[in-house]
Amino acid sequence: MKILIVGASGTIGSEVTRLLEKDHDVIRAGRNGADVQVDLTSEESIQKMYEQIGNVDAVINASGGAHFSPVTELTPELNEIGIQSKLKGQVNLVLLGIKYLNEGGSFTLTTGIMMDDPIAYGASAAMANGGVKAFVKASAIEMPRGIRINSVSPNAVEESWERLHSLFEGFEPVPVNRVALAYKKSVCGLQTGKNYEVY
Repeated sequence: MKILIVGASGTIGSEVTRLLEKDHDVIRAGRNGADVQVDLTSEESIQKMYEQIGNVDAVINASGGAHFSPVTELTPELNEIGIQSKLKGQVNLVLLGIKYLNEGGSFTLTTGIMMDDPIAYGASAAMANGGVKAFVKASAIEMPRGIRINSVSPNAVEESWERLHSLFEGFEPVPVNRVALAYKKSVCGLQTGKNYEVY
């Protein structure tokens, strides 16, 4: 399969790439993509990326940002970071990419544990994650040409624990290779409308 991985250089994206490139033709994308550059907050950038790479069999997104702060300090402007990147960016990756996906292809987006198990300062990220999950479930019943769409909801990963542990007090991180397997299951399996939780 020809697989586009957005966020391929991140902690999760690089592990997904390592896992899938053994058997598939992987295209790495991101702000500083090895193969193609894309900014998920820009519709024009997403469109240009698809025009550059042409048709693919699968699209994986392992990127997306959000602002972390107390709700009392979360402004509409700061909340837009998660909306533009994590929520709208992923949705636009699907809306603009449908015509570039081959018959029977798949989209795999990324949500996250915070929508199910909230943490302090994580309301904006949780909102974006929940929106992506709802979009995946609802859009799955309308996808044309046998296209599937799923999402992966990772816990904090061991490889980022030193940086994140203060935000996730009492959580048990998971190894990134377990998270990568969920992306592989989404791409290589047959299910659609699912949110694969790796908690």
